[in-house]
Amino acid sequence: MKIIRYQDKAGNIGYASQQADGSAVKLDGNLYDGFHAPSAKAKVSRLLAPVEPTSIICIGLNYRKHAEETGAKFPEFPVVFFKGINTLQHPGEPIQIPTHLRSDEVDYECELAVVIGRACKNVSRQNALDYVLGYTCCNDVSARDWQLKRGGGQWSRGKTFDTFSPLGPVLVTRDEIPNPNALKIRTVLNGQVMQDWNTNDMIFNVPALVEFLSGSTTLLPGTVILTGTPHGVGMAQKPPRWLKPGDTVSIEIEKIGVLTNAVINEPQ
Repeated sequence: MKIIRYQDKAGNIGYASQQADGSAVKLDGNLYDGFHAPSAKAKVSRLLAPVEPTSIICIGLNYRKHAEETGAKFPEFPVVFFKGINTLQHPGEPIQIPTHLRSDEVDYECELAVVIGRACKNVSRQNALDYVLGYTCCNDVSARDWQLKRGGGQWSRGKTFDTFSPLGPVLVTRDEIPNPNALKIRTVLNGQVMQDWNTNDMIFNVPALVEFLSGSTTLLPGTVILTGTPHGVGMAQKPPRWLKPGDTVSIEIEKIGVLTNAVINEPQ
């Protein structure tokens, strides 16, 4: 099932099942306890991120060719960092380039996002996908100057500005994607393909990540795991290609869809 989260003209928020013709049918219930049979047609006024994260756990340097383009060694264990839930942005709404804590090096990163559907701890790799609710697209927007030069040795400052985690447009339940590590993934910037690869290039695949992240740690329903980005990021272009106001960036993942956001300066 392809699930959307939406707002109608009256401001009511609900979930719906996206149909093949693009229409949506209302779902009664919730993401984690299950939905009842679809009901009336949904009147979508505004498309929202398909999940409200309880936490956003991110993996760095998880594609072989991306590690190679940055000159980094393949990690022995997954490289983990966190993004605040303030970073969430909805499909179609703008990525804001920081102007108060100014950044001149804002980058795009297409990523497969994994959504945990029920609490799990110390799960095995073999059973890891049983705890996954589904998958969506994410743009792990990154201010490289704050990430790599001004962040005090940690990546979080450059990753946690408002709007730096666009998510969507739909949540595809795991039954429709039996193998999350066999998906085409790419970034298109102003109509130009910048990243174009496959999730089979992950150093640590999705089951391995869920096993590792749940080790001695409870992953709550609504935990969003960002699984890393392939090669072709703006930082690695020659010359570097940073996001700027007026840009439009799309994240495309096979079997999920296209997440598109414009880029603007942070409002004063």
